[in-house]
Amino acid sequence: MPPVFSTCRSSAFGGKVEGQSFGTATTSRPRFNIYTLEQDLADAHFRLANTYIEHLSWEKVIRKYDRPHTLHYLDPPYWQTEGYGVEFGFEHYELMSRLAREVQGALIISINDHPDIRWAFDGLHIKEVGITYTVGGGCGSEAKELIIWNEKCQNRQIPSRNLSLF
Repeated sequence: MPPVFSTCRSSAFGGKVEGQSFGTATTSRPRFNIYTLEQDLADAHFRLANTYIEHLSWEKVIRKYDRPHTLHYLDPPYWQTEGYGVEFGFEHYELMSRLAREVQGALIISINDHPDIRWAFDGLHIKEVGITYTVGGGCGSEAKELIIWNEKCQNRQIPSRNLSLF
């Protein structure tokens, strides 16, 4: 399965995989500027200088890098939503739940609040958080998401500053 990301983050709209469009505005200049492209690439190079980029499925990445000191963060496609452009069946969420219980490191998942998701991750730590989705402009729409974490997070076997994100 190919990775799902936009190759031009400053020009893609809302993380859409298919039907991407350029965002426009009447109050600011375009974000893509040929005259600043060299600096943009240098900035990206600097940010990624100590980064490994893997072409592996999410579960293979977890298995490859899992250590007691590892913090895994998963932001999978939201269950029963559209627009990701890849097949991501419920078996992936069930595998995430199993791996959250088995890994040596801490594991945090952010996902939409859905009864099926709550069922799949039952027994793990779950916090419901409110969010306003604003992709597409306007006032946005209110929704709930779940932050799910395993016992290694709960036992503070990772630095507490990492858990303060939520």
